[in-house]
Amino acid sequence: MTTPHSMSGLDRLGGAVRNAPSPHGYAVGLLLLRLVLGLTMAAHGSQKLFGWFGGPGLDGTGKFFEASGYPAGKVMAVCAGLTETLGGLGLVLGLLTPLAGAAVVGTMINALAVKWGGGFFAPEGVEYELLLATGAAALALTGPGRYAVDRFLPGLRAHRLAYGVGALVLSVVLAAATLLIRK
Repeated sequence: MTTPHSMSGLDRLGGAVRNAPSPHGYAVGLLLLRLVLGLTMAAHGSQKLFGWFGGPGLDGTGKFFEASGYPAGKVMAVCAGLTETLGGLGLVLGLLTPLAGAAVVGTMINALAVKWGGGFFAPEGVEYELLLATGAAALALTGPGRYAVDRFLPGLRAHRLAYGVGALVLSVVLAAATLLIRK
């Protein structure tokens, strides 16, 4: 039988109901998502910047950007590499999480635009980029959870949905501006 008390997570005497959601479970789930997504993006960015993990480095990435219609390919490679690396590391640490998530979303919007038309499934499709963008957007909107550097920053200690929405709007505007310079 469901009572108003059991719906609130408390029994009749004010004690916790056994099946109440665990805030630590949410925090650990967000930490896991931040670590995997953030490390993936940081590694991806370091491929562009430094040629690590079998990546093309700045020269190869710059040539790819030019072939994809972006002007100043090497400059674009630096921008994309820094955005992915720093956004990814921000997610790992839970530092400025709305902006870190938005940085990843912005780069993935451009990646989606470049790969669009190749279908949904990898390797030619957009499933990987869409998954990364969606996970990063979710983190920007939900916040990092309790195991994060943001918990020690006065303005971000209590995450607000408006922070995530604002960061994502900024991300979409900057990604659109970047796409407008693409031939």
